[in-house]
Amino acid sequence: MSPDDKKKAAAEAAIQYVESGWVIGVGTGSTANHFIDALARIKGKLDGAVASSVASAERLKKHGIQVLDLNATGDLPLYVDGADEATKHLHLVKGGGGALTREKIVAAASKKFVCIADDTKLVDVLGKFPLPIEVIPMARSLVARRIVKLGGQPVLREGFTTDNGNLILDVHNLTILNPVELEEKLDHLTGIVTNGLFARRPADVLLLGGDQGVKTLK
Repeated sequence: MSPDDKKKAAAEAAIQYVESGWVIGVGTGSTANHFIDALARIKGKLDGAVASSVASAERLKKHGIQVLDLNATGDLPLYVDGADEATKHLHLVKGGGGALTREKIVAAASKKFVCIADDTKLVDVLGKFPLPIEVIPMARSLVARRIVKLGGQPVLREGFTTDNGNLILDVHNLTILNPVELEEKLDHLTGIVTNGLFARRPADVLLLGGDQGVKTLK
């Protein structure tokens, strides 16, 4: 199976978690796009969706799925999104698409977080994929210096602005042995809006598409 077919299989498998009359949270990126396309087939069941990015909101609307504001919906029963890396503990690195802040907000508001990915995303230790960090523009250099002290090598994502008007630093050379601890440490650095570690609020279910079908980790 191609990586894209694996993503699609994981996305299709996530549909079983959607119940009638729900408003659900929807993530961002190539795997989440497959999920949005699969949702279109059952859109009659849905009362709407909360999108974690402008791009996902537009894709949902194209399929005729109502996009709602999280402030109006309150907590959500389900959030479905992809990941750039995942461990068997369901700790994730996210933000390759740059939507990490809104993704983290929707995940925090959701009772169940189902992560969908192809099996290449499963790793023993997080950090090979550069860790995305959203920063306030005026704090870019300040945050970069602090991250160097933590042993990371921050690289500005050129020509990219988040939906919130901020910048992304992609941090290379981290071996993340304790994701919860690092997430907390980064959360306390002034100027960082969000970091791409989803460890304090990990996924509840990880659906991995592979050659043998979809594997479920809980």
